[in-house]
Amino acid sequence: MGDNQGERFSCGIDHSYVPDLRTAMDSASESGFDFICTPMAHPRCKREFMDGPARNRGGLFAIPDALLSSQEWSSSVVGKISPWISPDSTDPTIRFNSEKALQQELSYASHLSLPAIIVQLNHCSVIRLANILNSYMLTNASHQQVWIQVPLCASPGNNDNAQDKAIEDPWKWWNTLRSLCDFHKRLTLVLEVTQTLPTDVEIDRWYGEPIKCLSFPTTVFRTNKKGFPVLSRAHQEVAKRFFKLRIQSIISGNSQHSVKGLSSYFQYLEHVHECQSPLDDYHRFVRGYEDYLQWPLQPLMDNLDSQTYEVFEKDPVKYAKYEEAIYLALLDRLESNKNEAVVMVLGAGRGPLVKATLRAGHSLQTKLTVYAIEKNPNAVITLQNLKAVEWGDQVTVVSTDMREWDAPCKADIIVSELLGSFGDNELSPECLDGAMKYLQEDGISIPSKYTSYLSPLSSPKLYTEVRDCREKDKHPLTAFETPFVVHLHNANIFSEPLECFTFNHPNLNSELKSNDRYACIVFQSPLKDTILTGFAGYFEAVLYKNVVISTVPQRHSEGMFSWFPIMFPIKEPVPVAAGSQIEAHFWRKSSSSKVWYEWCITKPQNLALHNPKGRSYTIGL
Repeated sequence: MGDNQGERFSCGIDHSYVPDLRTAMDSASESGFDFICTPMAHPRCKREFMDGPARNRGGLFAIPDALLSSQEWSSSVVGKISPWISPDSTDPTIRFNSEKALQQELSYASHLSLPAIIVQLNHCSVIRLANILNSYMLTNASHQQVWIQVPLCASPGNNDNAQDKAIEDPWKWWNTLRSLCDFHKRLTLVLEVTQTLPTDVEIDRWYGEPIKCLSFPTTVFRTNKKGFPVLSRAHQEVAKRFFKLRIQSIISGNSQHSVKGLSSYFQYLEHVHECQSPLDDYHRFVRGYEDYLQWPLQPLMDNLDSQTYEVFEKDPVKYAKYEEAIYLALLDRLESNKNEAVVMVLGAGRGPLVKATLRAGHSLQTKLTVYAIEKNPNAVITLQNLKAVEWGDQVTVVSTDMREWDAPCKADIIVSELLGSFGDNELSPECLDGAMKYLQEDGISIPSKYTSYLSPLSSPKLYTEVRDCREKDKHPLTAFETPFVVHLHNANIFSEPLECFTFNHPNLNSELKSNDRYACIVFQSPLKDTILTGFAGYFEAVLYKNVVISTVPQRHSEGMFSWFPIMFPIKEPVPVAAGSQIEAHFWRKSSSSKVWYEWCITKPQNLALHNPKGRSYTIGL
């Protein structure tokens, strides 16, 4: 049995009608289900609020609230809006009755304090529905969610007309509705698994959406030799992929298999959930950080705490790569008839790079003089202790800012780990340029080169998370003009990463002494319509010769977890049509006291410059 990602499988039953709610609840609980989905109104109670035979009909239209306790209503029941309700009908009578009935059912769902209500979406005409739902979510202060249920893939049609195919695209139904509701964070998705599965590109697009549940109709299951329900291999893989988002499941429809009824479907889906691929060391480490926005570190301005150092020091890959690079650099110095070397570790922290340097020197039996330069006085205590206990006189600990140090000699090799999630965003260029005066003319810098990369991304979840970061005493766009470090999870990266800024050390280009940069990047068109909510940033660093560390997804250094991607948000989601291009502009600017980024897009539409003059976010020098 594989690793089930550590999450308990959660599943509900979707009922078209429940004649006895208490019995249905008890039966579901005994079979292992966590909740039931049920219409709040009787399926034959089609209310009329204009002229019609049902206008003055008496009696209850909904399930009485006293049948269950408030705890049961708020934790174990998901309400369903009546399927006949169609507020966007072209028939004015149906439209009026639907609007009134929808408002009535929403009001009753609020009265019951249900955790969520399900609204089935079957077409792209959603304007009046969006108006009612948006008003409800804005006036209802509870945490109740609105689950919009759409099929994973529309039924295949025979019409080749492009406009008709757009109408058949369930993602466009959903995108229209949530755009009209201004990406409200309580508006989420129930994806109904279909017999016909969409393409991989379409699944990628769905993966970036705020999905709460996968709904499995019993009709999509096959029967194995023992008479039990199973999914096709393709359906299993789709389910496993979406299970990584830690979503719930729903089973709908009548049992197509006599063995154990619906509980056999539950047991099978639980088995599929548990058979996900085991987590490797990297994914075990990042667990819990998925889609969690973090302000980028500013170690030049702020001193890191012990816990932060400890986390970084646990990286099994980064320091192995650094040791390999230092070994090769020392080897080259030996070939230059030097049996000794001066190595300066700039920003030594609590000493992991010093240890890597000493191990490399020991392997080559090279005489080393090592300087460990660190500005954080708290980390210097650890360095001094290591010198006293382990390192001895071969290491000199220097407590100062590397840019202000008056070195007693010049280094053969300078080693630093000043890289941020975007390569240069922790001011490695400024620090290393200031330290080049300590380096021999033929000296080596580790790293020697690093390049930042960008990819366009679609993540409505992260867009709403950024929007919720607004602060009263700051510019209203501050959050959208701030890069965030985030482990991207519920997101769709829909174009390959492209190069942005490159820095070399030592900087031998006399025409490029400035570390200010500008890049215009044109991303290839997506294969399907989508939305742009920001850009994901990565970096790749050449430590020395062929020793490289990378956070670029296609070349990510396996097992390395010291850096999450950086995300540059944009202030409003931008629709991107299939076949169009995204043209992005990025600047790295500086003054005597700070560095900042500015960014904007000019295709597929113009979007105003973000963070002009560093009004919302800067990095202090």
